[in-house]
Amino acid sequence: MINILRKMGVKSGTMYAAGFASIGLSVASWAASRSAEHAGIDRADRWGIFVGQWAPTFFALGVALRIEETHGPEISSRDTHGTRDELIEAGYAEGRMPSRTGV
Repeated sequence: MINILRKMGVKSGTMYAAGFASIGLSVASWAASRSAEHAGIDRADRWGIFVGQWAPTFFALGVALRIEETHGPEISSRDTHGTRDELIEAGYAEGRMPSRTGV
């Protein structure tokens, strides 16, 4: 799914923006439902929670896309069928990626 989004041209920043927009839309839908509908605060709360649940999904997709943007070529070009010595020489100990702390 991440590859499909990436091929469509979706960037991680777009997903982060969608996450923040979802938070704002959650508050707006709660306020609109509370003032426009006479069903009570329970329905307004449900609308706010429903829309608010989208934000973590957008943020998770943003993180996944960011990883693809920064490490995608390295991960996809890695030869997983190489010998142990070839992997160590390429910087992959025991088939794991080297640490990229701070990236």
